[in-house]
Amino acid sequence: MSEFELIRDFFADIGPVRADVALGVGDDCALLTVPPAHELAVSLDALVAGIHFFPDCDPAAIGHKSLAVGLSDLAAMGAEPAWSTLALTLPAADRDWIGSFSAGFAALSARYGIRLIGGDTTRGPLSVTVQVHGLVPVGAAVRRNGARPGDLICVSGTLGDAGLALCGLLAGIEVEPALRQRLEYPTPRVELGLALRGLATAMIDLSDGLAGDLGHILTASGVGAELDLARLPLSLPVAEVIEQTDDWSLPLSSGDDYELCFCVPPGRFDAVQSLAAELSCPVRAVGRIRAEPGLICRLPDGGILTINGAGYDHFAVQP
Repeated sequence: MSEFELIRDFFADIGPVRADVALGVGDDCALLTVPPAHELAVSLDALVAGIHFFPDCDPAAIGHKSLAVGLSDLAAMGAEPAWSTLALTLPAADRDWIGSFSAGFAALSARYGIRLIGGDTTRGPLSVTVQVHGLVPVGAAVRRNGARPGDLICVSGTLGDAGLALCGLLAGIEVEPALRQRLEYPTPRVELGLALRGLATAMIDLSDGLAGDLGHILTASGVGAELDLARLPLSLPVAEVIEQTDDWSLPLSSGDDYELCFCVPPGRFDAVQSLAAELSCPVRAVGRIRAEPGLICRLPDGGILTINGAGYDHFAVQP
């Protein structure tokens, strides 16, 4: 199978037809139309075998996750997904593998109305790089720098599930299907991100752990925060690990949750809860923004947890 056959057979028609795509896959460049009074939100992520996924991972899951992580970035800005590009490096042109990968990528593209408009394929160690493009009305994007003292700190979903699944896989033990689903098929909170435009003062997606990612909001906004760890939304398996070990690292720093962390004034919280209920996406207030810098994590017994790590860092010295 040639490179051009690969593109034609598996990637030429992914995602719905969009009026704002004048020219998509098949030419030197795509031609796109940004609607009037809108800004373009762009994010790029690379997933590398052995770092972001196991080499023997289901290729459909890799296709799904490679797009989901970018969609999560768009969600965190309150941007509506529009277009994607894909750079795929493969050790070999395996039709079965590529077909499964393409199916996973295409299913998520269809769900969120995002059109694949171009990219590149090459031979080499397995890696996937996806760029996503979203549209947001001018001035409506939710950035990291808007948190203010008194704002509630909220998170969607549950925290630590993907980290617990990864721990199990690395240890070679059986992982509950629901936990593995959270690791390999994350759900980008696109609908919630769109609903939070005009309500949230700051927002970020949780890719590297709550403590580290919330820290980016605090730095950008010039504020501090206090988290109430008893309020963190936890699945039963994660809660059991914390109860047995007294270790809060899963929800605070394990990463790969792809939930949203956002700040809202207390007076807007009821509106947020109503919207979240309509979307069947649980949201919980877990802390409050403070004027004083720094992050305080208060334990259920009232004590203070010292945070030793700030989330995953590819270039940090690993133990």
